[in-house]
Amino acid sequence: MPVVLIVEDDDAMSVALADGFASEGYAVRLARDGEAGLDEARRDPPDLLILDVMLPRLTGLDVCRRLRAAGSALPILMLTARGQELDKVVGLRAGADDYVTKPFGFLELVARAEALLRRTGGHGRDEPLRLGEIEVDLARHRATREGEPIEMSAREFRLLAYFARHRGEVVSREALLDAVWEVRSGPVTRTVDVHVAKLRKKIEPDPREPRFLLTVHGLGYKLAP
Repeated sequence: MPVVLIVEDDDAMSVALADGFASEGYAVRLARDGEAGLDEARRDPPDLLILDVMLPRLTGLDVCRRLRAAGSALPILMLTARGQELDKVVGLRAGADDYVTKPFGFLELVARAEALLRRTGGHGRDEPLRLGEIEVDLARHRATREGEPIEMSAREFRLLAYFARHRGEVVSREALLDAVWEVRSGPVTRTVDVHVAKLRKKIEPDPREPRFLLTVHGLGYKLAP
């Protein structure tokens, strides 16, 4: 059962979202302000964080920034009453994975939440992955080196999670674009190589001589079994 943490200060909205997600089979936790939401997300990370932008004590944007700065790749879906494109850009740059503008239909919100969980693999059932001194906790969406968080973007973590779930398999760039970037092909294939290089710097003892994330020439990449 996926766990969703809803951080929303409007009582009616909070109750409606909690009831709706519970009826869809989610385990629901609630927080009513930004600081409480941040503490809850850090203490026991859920599978999905639904975060209102305008919150007391700490804004949703600040919550998002602090989680990302601490290395969390927790899937975050932000809610806002605003409709300006600039606000959406600010939210995404703060580290949000998706963005829904109020008013919205609940079925649309659930569909966006499900798509985000599929994209990030946020189902809470994966065993931690060991890569030398690094532990990757797929369920809690974080990576640590000897217990210390590794700063990793949401995209980098999704990429690592995909490799982890296909460990030992050769994965093509096209498959990665489809699963992680949700694009089929085209000139952005170089994006995969750039992100793999960044990921190696964070998980490999020597990125120039990879031990874990290997290149299979002419085919793609493989996370060593």
